[in-house]
Amino acid sequence: MRIGVPKEIKTREYRVGMVPASVREAVRHGHEVLVQAGAGAGIGHGDAAYRAAGATILPDAAAVFAGAELIVKVKEPQPAEIAMLRPSQVLFTYLHLAADKPQAEGLMRAGVTAIAYETVTDRAGRLPLLAPMSEVAGRMSVHVGAHCLEKELGGAGVLLGGVPGVPAARVVVLGGGVSGTNAARVAMGMEAQVTVIDRSLPRLQELDLIFGARIQTLFATADAIEAEVTGADLVIGAVLVPGAAAPKLVSKALVSEMRPGSVIVDIAIDQGGCCETSHATTHDEPTYLAEGVVHYCVANMPGAVARTAAAALNNATLPAILAIADKGWRAALREDPYLAAGLNVHEGHLTHEAVARDLGIAALKRERALTEG
Repeated sequence: MRIGVPKEIKTREYRVGMVPASVREAVRHGHEVLVQAGAGAGIGHGDAAYRAAGATILPDAAAVFAGAELIVKVKEPQPAEIAMLRPSQVLFTYLHLAADKPQAEGLMRAGVTAIAYETVTDRAGRLPLLAPMSEVAGRMSVHVGAHCLEKELGGAGVLLGGVPGVPAARVVVLGGGVSGTNAARVAMGMEAQVTVIDRSLPRLQELDLIFGARIQTLFATADAIEAEVTGADLVIGAVLVPGAAAPKLVSKALVSEMRPGSVIVDIAIDQGGCCETSHATTHDEPTYLAEGVVHYCVANMPGAVARTAAAALNNATLPAILAIADKGWRAALREDPYLAAGLNVHEGHLTHEAVARDLGIAALKRERALTEG
């Protein structure tokens, strides 16, 4: 199969769909990999490294899209990229369609088959292709939150870990999944006072066993969220409903009750955000003030640590890339129902029920897409 790896064009996005080590594995499997010139420059891999791995370097994205049967990316295709997609082509990348109806409609018009990293599951119901970036975003969220608490950034001028004689900042993490757990871990390491709120008692029990008395765990109720958020210095939104838009757990009214200069880092912004006052930002302009609270809502947070993030992502996605390329997308998804959960768009139809429901568009049964042809 001809696999295409274009250079990412989202603002300040330096990751790449396949690193040279992944290209080498694909070539060893007998596939041809077409890489856009400069695609890996942002993570320190020049064209020479890709050539050494067996890739063919093409001058621009148009050449990559025109020549490839399978397009492997990191972030959702931008409008200029959607225009280059075609029927019978397979797109494998993060999509986050539930919060992006224009993109969903564009992919449907293109007739492409789109498989989303973030809805691929495993036997335990986890999201293995989302997990690496959730780990990165969770750990980053505390670093950027601590920075945003500085006075120059509009924050209250609070040091996250405090100093002797001065209390540490209060950090509230909404969601105890992968990103929330990693956020809590780093926040504890910086000696903040940490509370994790989740609606799953089994997960809260697991966190209690992992971290013990170093964190406070609370069951998610409106009362608990209101009480903790209003007293927080830093709120990290880390909730996730696979494939669906994030629930709005923090209302505008609740944000208005937070202390001026406190900070919200909304990791869930890819899925629309879990705060009513959240809207997507970029690395160029990452923050804004709403109701006196600093909001950091960058939709591609891991792009700021591209070298680490690209390597971690490739570790997770490579087996799936090889399965799709070795067997063809339809056979690969038929054989692996967990990979099949990633199918979001096929020949003009949405095929993921949660995405379709949130966008108000009728869904094509996934089984029908897999049995055609």
